[in-house]
Formats: sequence, C-alpha cells, structure tokens
Amino acid sequence: MSEATPRITAPYLESFSGKVVRITGKVIQLRGENATIDAGGHISISVPKDAHLAKDHAVELVGKVSPDLTVRVLTATDLGMGIDFAAVDAVVDATHRYKEIFYGEESGY
Repeated sequence: MSEATPRITAPYLESFSGKVVRITGKVIQLRGENATIDAGGHISISVPKDAHLAKDHAVELVGKVSPDLTVRVLTATDLGMGIDFAAVDAVVDATHRYKEIFYGEESGY
C-alpha cells in the first residue's frame, strides 16, 4: 500500500471518516462478517471472508472508515495475545502529536 495509513484509536474515528487508517485492537465479538474490536473504545468492523480473526486476540487492521464510523477492513493481521495496549496507545498519540515525522507534510493528515 502506498497510501499513508495513520494509526488511530476509537476517539479519532470521526476525524478520519472516508480515509484509510491502521488500527490495533482486541477482538471482543465476532458475528459472521462483522466484528467489534476494542481500540480505546469499541469499533464495529466489517471483515472480508478470508480474514481469520479470533476472539480475545489482538489484531492490526487496515481499513476505510465509513460515514457511520464503522470500518471496512482491507487487511487484517492476527497479533495473538499479550499485546501491551498502553504502548499501542502511546504510539498512536505520538503519531498524531508529531504527524509530520510519521506521515510527512504532503499526506494531508
């Protein structure tokens, strides 16, 4: 993917409506092609059939934020268990605080 995918958590969803983003969270519910993850708050996601998510596992996903603030997943990677979500939140905070370092001025973020 050549497009910048800013790291976000649930509180940033509204600011990134219509954009492709990267989210790391914990799968808390699976319902067919829909799921809910916890990434600083609950986020509803729609996952492709070939995505293999597991309840209580961490997942890193790249997806597009819909106007209703659900995320249509483009790619998903199961990260297993034992992720330090405080560290994930710190990385997200740093990328937004110093976005010019992470994404460059031309990214529009």
